[in-house]
Amino acid sequence: MQIERSSARTAAHDTPSIDADTSVSALPASAPVTIVPVEGKRLLSAFVTLPRRLYAGQPGYVPPLDMEQRDLVEPKKNAFFRRGRARLFLAMRDGRPVGRVSAQIDDLVAPREGQNVGFFGALDAIDDIAVVAPLLDAACAWLRAQGASVARGPFLLNYNGEYGLMVDGQQMPPMIAMPWHPHWLLPLVEACGFAKAMDVLAYQMQMGPEAEAALPLPSGLRLGEGRLGSVTTRGLRKGRLAEDAEILRRLYNDAWRRSWGAVDLTREDITTMVAQMKPLLRPEHYVLIEQKGEPVAVALVVPNIYDAVGDLGGAPSPLGWVRLAMRLLRHRFHSARVILLGVSKDLEGTALGAILPALIIGELMRRGRTLPYRMIELGWILETNMPMRRLIERIVPEPCKRHRVYEKPLTP
Repeated sequence: MQIERSSARTAAHDTPSIDADTSVSALPASAPVTIVPVEGKRLLSAFVTLPRRLYAGQPGYVPPLDMEQRDLVEPKKNAFFRRGRARLFLAMRDGRPVGRVSAQIDDLVAPREGQNVGFFGALDAIDDIAVVAPLLDAACAWLRAQGASVARGPFLLNYNGEYGLMVDGQQMPPMIAMPWHPHWLLPLVEACGFAKAMDVLAYQMQMGPEAEAALPLPSGLRLGEGRLGSVTTRGLRKGRLAEDAEILRRLYNDAWRRSWGAVDLTREDITTMVAQMKPLLRPEHYVLIEQKGEPVAVALVVPNIYDAVGDLGGAPSPLGWVRLAMRLLRHRFHSARVILLGVSKDLEGTALGAILPALIIGELMRRGRTLPYRMIELGWILETNMPMRRLIERIVPEPCKRHRVYEKPLTP
């Protein structure tokens, strides 16, 4: 499905002009704010590039590639649009974009407990309630018109995309697919009547003997023939990528289906994800654990693209693109992130099921001896997932980042 078009007309019946030369700080705070739907290439470009224009110079902010961000909201690039729909909005002040938001409906999210959940995301704005409030009002109005009774977010564009509003960790090193927000957005969202629904946590695990020694594995337990049965591991098979991606999808969905907010990964989701990451993937990035030849646990680690693009800006020069290509070719990464991890529900309540997450982390550490990564980030971890938190916090006592999901009832 496409990003929905609006029949509303802007002033003078034309696309609003965008004054890219006027700094946001130079605009009078009393100037009126107009919310416009994103239509056409110029407004879409303004929507995509707005965060790096708003947050340039903010401590800890590193802009992602514009191309990557455009793919997240482009119907031809994001598998979300095969089952959902979205509306994008910009807040304009004196012809200058000063904020943005998305509103979206995911048809895979079935009504639960009498609630029809709609989502908002891509929330970025200057420090001004007069900008944030009408943006969220526009998103809520669109969601209400789609039949939603609750607005939840931010998500870009659903639970399997960029997730939550950053609460803590603004000055930590940036990580692939982890959103960054300035400290001022949180109180502004809460002032608009949104309440906390859930926090998700991220942990940065340094590679090395000290971390390995802290991993809570029974003495002498290793993958292979052992007291828990025939448990083996393998990596990604480049020649059978689609098959391994489907194993990952099935195990991940099985593991998290009954968790808070979970939405199944579809075949289109995993196909798109693997296609985008294929140039970066190595066999060591995929950890599959099998018992007697049957898959029982899986994890996917991806290198942190910010290691390669962090100094290039959102729109690299031609020389910048050459530098990026060389860095990717040489795998110039020093950090990575576990983006998917799942353990079969068939093993829930068993000794093997309890130890498999630790076995996966142990295998990641073992592979870290040959990969160039000095740090691996584990996220997102639901704050209520105490078994996983206790395991990780044996190695890393405190989370490095916290993101918050908000929600608000939509009155008829």
